[in-house]
Amino acid sequence: MPAFLLVSQLLLAQPGTELPQSKFDPVSLFNPQFYTSNGNEYRAANGEPGPHYWQNRADYKLTANLNEQKNEITGTEVLTYTNNSPQKMDFLWMYVEQNLYKQGSRGAALENYRGSRNHGGGQVFDAGDKITSVKINGQAAKYMIDDTRMQILLPTSLAANGGKVNVEIAWSYIVPNFGSDRTGIEETKNGKIFTIAQWYPRMCVYDDLAGWNTIPYNGPSEFYLEYGDFEVSITAPANHIVFASGELQNPQEVYTAEQQKRWAAAAASDKTVFIRTAREVTDPSSRPQGKPTLTWHYKITNARDAAWASSSAFIVDAAKMNLPNGKTSLAVSAYPVEGKGNDSWGRSTEYVKKSVEYNSAKWFPYPYPVAVAVAGRVSGMEYPGIVFCATNTQGKELWEVNDHEFGHTWFPMIVGSNERLYGWMDEGFNTFINGLSTDAFNNGEYATPPMNWTRNEALPMLNPGLQPIMTAPDNVPEFNTAVVLYFKPAAALDILRNHVLGPERFDRAFKTYIERWAFKHPSPNDFFRTMENVAGENLGWFWREWILNNYQLDAGVSKVAYVNDDPAEGALITINNYDRMALPVILEVRTKSGKKQRINLPVETWATGSQWTIKYPSTEEIISVTYDPDHVLPDYNTGNNVWRK
Repeated sequence: MPAFLLVSQLLLAQPGTELPQSKFDPVSLFNPQFYTSNGNEYRAANGEPGPHYWQNRADYKLTANLNEQKNEITGTEVLTYTNNSPQKMDFLWMYVEQNLYKQGSRGAALENYRGSRNHGGGQVFDAGDKITSVKINGQAAKYMIDDTRMQILLPTSLAANGGKVNVEIAWSYIVPNFGSDRTGIEETKNGKIFTIAQWYPRMCVYDDLAGWNTIPYNGPSEFYLEYGDFEVSITAPANHIVFASGELQNPQEVYTAEQQKRWAAAAASDKTVFIRTAREVTDPSSRPQGKPTLTWHYKITNARDAAWASSSAFIVDAAKMNLPNGKTSLAVSAYPVEGKGNDSWGRSTEYVKKSVEYNSAKWFPYPYPVAVAVAGRVSGMEYPGIVFCATNTQGKELWEVNDHEFGHTWFPMIVGSNERLYGWMDEGFNTFINGLSTDAFNNGEYATPPMNWTRNEALPMLNPGLQPIMTAPDNVPEFNTAVVLYFKPAAALDILRNHVLGPERFDRAFKTYIERWAFKHPSPNDFFRTMENVAGENLGWFWREWILNNYQLDAGVSKVAYVNDDPAEGALITINNYDRMALPVILEVRTKSGKKQRINLPVETWATGSQWTIKYPSTEEIISVTYDPDHVLPDYNTGNNVWRK
């Protein structure tokens, strides 16, 4: 640039052009140095796994014996752990998460005196994992348990780049009545419902970002798990029906001949088919006779976890799910007579079917042969191929909880992010896709209107005292969790989709993120980089204001003037940004004759300062100019949004 032009620009930018009350800092917000590290051989700069990306693998053979009278599970585990990392290992870390419910555990010490969804409901009992044996390759191993973690010392180093070790563990524990609203027991008129999760010692993840991820299980934060294949054998009273992650391997041993026919009919039916009706729940002939217990064998492949449920009280129904490329799966619901009826769990299978079908077509095919919704004590929790939801949930709420818990199939069952650190990457992403699936369900039966930021339900997201979205779940006060980890990240993605990138670019980038990181472990930067590279947009400013910081938006219209004081020669409309957030600008101009016109300006409007003047080609007097006329942007101060004559 010639020097005289530079000088003339500096002279034009006199002090006073920025409003002194503005908090806006464009240099900080639009700083191009967003990423603190470059791409590497493990995680590429464009957001995809690098050419030498690796992750370890955990394959499990699990058994469980359910003692209904004692509420006790006795189990064994044969774990085959594969070390694909470039480092050898001298020890392994595992989680023993039932220890959360022991008196004196870290999590128990952190429970709020008013009670908490994230803990044990105040139950005092003989809690915790009782480890009776640990063997490495058949030999007794040394191990140390610290709260909810167990370190196993290896007799010889586990080789890098594919070394394998077999770990055998035997244990037992008493099932908590209310296990952090993720596992527990519900009493019904026809027997207990056991919803069983966090029930076996599980491998901690060893990754290229932190090595061993051993953040303790204190209750609020969820999980970060390795992928592998599971074989699960569950022995329960013969009058029970058992569901688990994956596909049942021995239906002829655990269902009657009539029920097997009904299963076959359900697998071919788009309408719900009863496998066991409410009347049959109390009929002994609805269960195989002659044995006190039955063992159920399930398998699931390329999964990060396995959970199960067992009860004598289950009504069971099912229907076919139609997946992309002509594939099918099976939607199943299991619930007691307390939840029967079409105003309640009688529509559960319909809800599961439509939710899974929508997300499979929109984002990535459902990867499991069965999707089971189980009614019980847990209000809503997700595991591969099976979810737990409250028995008393009805109508729209049951759609929402089924849709949300099965939405977790995509985040974090398929896209295996670290929930212990980044709860927003599963809860927020899932809440976002729930909005789309809900709008699509049954021609909008339960659709909600678009976000209106002047409504009361939106106001908590504008609270300047909130923690940033990029806050670990254990660091978020429980009363802020829903906003910080669920609703605000979903709202951010909604704004990114509808007001920054547009649905076409956003959907292509978001789908690419899922495809790239399916059954892998992405970090936040992998998500950011993928969205930017596929959409072709620098979004560092957006991640800064929405994810890394808790910025607020307050923009408005401050002035309207006319060129040469003549409306026929054009108008000069001045807008101002008073707070730290910036978003694209939406203006509505109304003129004296009643005409209305919308003006859309990019976010770069704010790239050089907190004030901008637009030359509008008016031909007549302007009556009003309104910023964000539909209240689709999170502007907390609407008092300055409208200029009127």
